[in-house]
Amino acid sequence: MSRFLDRIASGTPLVADGGMGALLASAVPGLRCPEEANLRAAESVVAVHVGYIRAGADLIETNTFGANRPKLAAQFLEDEFEAINNAAVRLAREAREICGREVFIAGSIGPLGDLELRGQDASSLYAEQARVLEGRGVDLFMIETFYDLDDLETAIVAVRSVSRLPVVALMTFDGDAETLAGVSAGDAAVRLRAHDLAAFGANHGQGPTAALHALAEMRSDGAKLAALPNVGLASMSGQRIVFPHATPAYFGEFAAQARSLGAAIIGGCCGTTPAQIAAIRAAIDENARPSGSLLVREREQATEVAAASEPTQLQQLLAAGEFVISVQLDPPLGANADGLIEAARAIRDSGKAQFVDVNDNPRARARMSGMMASVAIERFAGVETIPHLTPRDMTLNGLESLLLGAHAEGVRNILAVTGDPPEAGDYPGTHGVYEVDSIGLVELMTRMNRGEDFHGRTIDAPTSFFPGVAVNPTADDLGLEADRFNQKIEAGARFAMTQVLFDLEPLEAFRDRIGGSWPIPILVGVWPIRTYELLIRMHNEAPGIVVPEHVQQRYRNAGADARRVGGELGLELLARAHELAQGAYVIAPFRAPMNVVEFLPHPSAQDPVETGS
Repeated sequence: MSRFLDRIASGTPLVADGGMGALLASAVPGLRCPEEANLRAAESVVAVHVGYIRAGADLIETNTFGANRPKLAAQFLEDEFEAINNAAVRLAREAREICGREVFIAGSIGPLGDLELRGQDASSLYAEQARVLEGRGVDLFMIETFYDLDDLETAIVAVRSVSRLPVVALMTFDGDAETLAGVSAGDAAVRLRAHDLAAFGANHGQGPTAALHALAEMRSDGAKLAALPNVGLASMSGQRIVFPHATPAYFGEFAAQARSLGAAIIGGCCGTTPAQIAAIRAAIDENARPSGSLLVREREQATEVAAASEPTQLQQLLAAGEFVISVQLDPPLGANADGLIEAARAIRDSGKAQFVDVNDNPRARARMSGMMASVAIERFAGVETIPHLTPRDMTLNGLESLLLGAHAEGVRNILAVTGDPPEAGDYPGTHGVYEVDSIGLVELMTRMNRGEDFHGRTIDAPTSFFPGVAVNPTADDLGLEADRFNQKIEAGARFAMTQVLFDLEPLEAFRDRIGGSWPIPILVGVWPIRTYELLIRMHNEAPGIVVPEHVQQRYRNAGADARRVGGELGLELLARAHELAQGAYVIAPFRAPMNVVEFLPHPSAQDPVETGS
């Protein structure tokens, strides 16, 4: 048995060190990553190690958390892989010699930073780093700050394939003792116990309290646990990352509670300094008793929903096989929604359409939020809406928040669209977010309908969104379009709305391409364009819109009478859509949305009629 294993079996917790990266970033300006300091500022690395040892640390970690090839390559340091890892161990050993104390050196191994590097590639990369660290003389491995349990297990097995040194495995949990991927600390403990680890537990995360919640769920007879939390949640001050001012006494109380929960290793992570480690040391040496002031739960258990929400009107009509009509409106460029609400009321009173769908920042220009505009329409006009939502402008957290707020207001039909890309350039606001695409957005709504967020963590109650998607039967690459359409359905799409069409032959051909029938209801996009100039502009400049030559010729032949031709064509498409689809949406004129009411046929009309719209 190793000296390290003997020590943690003694019953007295080992004190680990604290955060390395934040201290180095403060001491050495211009670092591409903390690990670069091993070569550029060796004396600073040694100084940080010495500071923690003198504060009472029994265990220090090498400055190699992000020193795997993919992360170093992202900073153009891949060629320095071996030099950085070798130097890290040498500097830690030098600090130990300076202090003249028995201190264990843990080889720090963090995640690769890219979950696409799964399987054999990931295994070889983890094993490569472990081989270098052991060759330079570490006493154990600290595989830490993992959000993904599968990835952590891959790293454990990879390290074990090249080394027999003890392994400590640490995951990051939120305040509810769940990982970002929705794995509970208790479930993680069950799987990690099977790996015969020296210890396992929680590090990084939201602070000491979150780590204690995780330990409370992980503890079991004989399990050696570890807790090395952040000092608390970080925030930004200008260009600097700042951490809360956790007092040493607070960390002393944390150490006492962690010990009572079975922690055999207690230390810190980001934001912790030698002051917090000294407080942990004092609490261990004094065998301090916990006061119980940290391990509290502020969040009540969610109450179960008594009954599932009623289907939306759109969902009911499509299920009943009725042909539905929606009118597409643009939200205002300013903060006044009166005109939008007036148009929605006119559409409602006409009896010619049942729904209004609202664009989400069309052409990537900021307007009133389509979701917020839909809330206003439903509240003040009493018309059910189908807001478009793009992941272009928001992070996943932002999308989840917006969806939950809209759901609370009764907006549940959502059309997931990728959205027009922002204009290119170096100006502020010209870059999209796109943490997910439209398929990922549908997956998000599907998961929320199951009662969980995108990562699988439980939310207070399941939602009842009716998610829709866009489909383009005139796409340049129809194979790709069909493949993505199928992926959207697999993700949970319940209906689809086509790109604007000026001829329905491509729609029929696309239906045949995917199997001859629609797997979900389809609404056809109809736009009664009123001028030849706008028609040609859309054909040549608007992504995804194709105007067949025979339609262009029809407009050219009409001359000044193009407005009438646009109305006729629109009504013809609506009539044919009854044969090929389950509904249609009609785009209202840009600056005269009320004119769409004049264009729409009455539901009782059987044949297209001429119109001057």
